Amino acid sequence: MADAETTAKTKKKADRTGFEPHIIGFLCNWCTYAGADLAGTSRIGYPTNIKAVRVPCSGRVDAMYVINALKNGADGVLVSGCHPGDCHYNQGNYYARRRFMILREIFSAMGINPERLQMSWCSAAEGAKWAQIVAQVTEKIRELGPFEGI
Repeated sequence: MADAETTAKTKKKADRTGFEPHIIGFLCNWCTYAGADLAGTSRIGYPTNIKAVRVPCSGRVDAMYVINALKNGADGVLVSGCHPGDCHYNQGNYYARRRFMILREIFSAMGINPERLQMSWCSAAEGAKWAQIVAQVTEKIRELGPFEGI
């Protein structure tokens, strides 16, 4: 039995050395998605670990979207929207920020590292900032290692 445990721990360490995180990004259609598009058209390089899901507003990202992303194999989730005060729907990003804080508390209560959920503000004109955000989030999730599941 001890040999099996040692082998499993060694395998986990080996998996982490070549670990590339899978991150789901819920991006506001009006700002962040356009900023990501600008980064692409400007040929600004950033990690390809993030899979973008366009949503009408960051305020429309339901907690179940985040939980389902983790249940289905994501190692981390990024919710990104318009800067506070610049929301196309007036208050959507404020709702998102509130939901984000509550969800991080729920993660802690469930034993999930709340750092697996990240949030950012990025406008349509901030392609370089988008690239920087993705690099930071990818590095943070890489440090946390693979998500073990809910």
